Amino acid sequence: MGPKNFIVAIVMAVALSAGIFIASRLQAPAETRTAFVLPTPTPLPDFTLQDSAGSAVTRDTFRDHWNLLFFGFTHCPDVCPTTLQILSAARRELVASGQRPLPRIVLVSVDPERDTPELIGKYMDYFGEDNLGVTGSLEETRKLTAALGIYFEKQPVDEGNYTVDHSAAVLVVNPDAEFQALFGGSHQVESFVHDLPLIMAAD
Repeated sequence: MGPKNFIVAIVMAVALSAGIFIASRLQAPAETRTAFVLPTPTPLPDFTLQDSAGSAVTRDTFRDHWNLLFFGFTHCPDVCPTTLQILSAARRELVASGQRPLPRIVLVSVDPERDTPELIGKYMDYFGEDNLGVTGSLEETRKLTAALGIYFEKQPVDEGNYTVDHSAAVLVVNPDAEFQALFGGSHQVESFVHDLPLIMAAD
């Protein structure tokens, strides 16, 4: 090979390498903005709660669906309704964009003393269709929260009333009934709209 051909070969090799590098960068998956994706999804524990019809809710209830799992209560004055409104708005935007599959919004009550199946069902209806409200005994609820690192605690207030302090995280549960990702506090519609399709596509 002559000097001229040798130089041409080097130039072509460099250009090819650069092209491969650029292509690999363009094809690299986009990163989530706020969601933390677990390196290895964690299976949900065994538990038995109830839905709004009084039917059993177990780990298997979460199979074959993507779920946005939030722990709260119907008497919550601010965090719970605000978070559920954000999740509902994000889901509407995903519907409008043609996203498939769509996640189901699930509220598990941390106040089963007041949150009957009927009440939590009506409450979840305010935030759209196909939502799931879940309640049950404290013992069974703690089986689920303890496994997922969710905090909640009953706190007395004036005149014999009480509130419930609780974690504000939203957990993403995949169709294999596994805890796959976590959205922390300060929720924004745009974060869910951006991150959820990436999380669901990567499964």
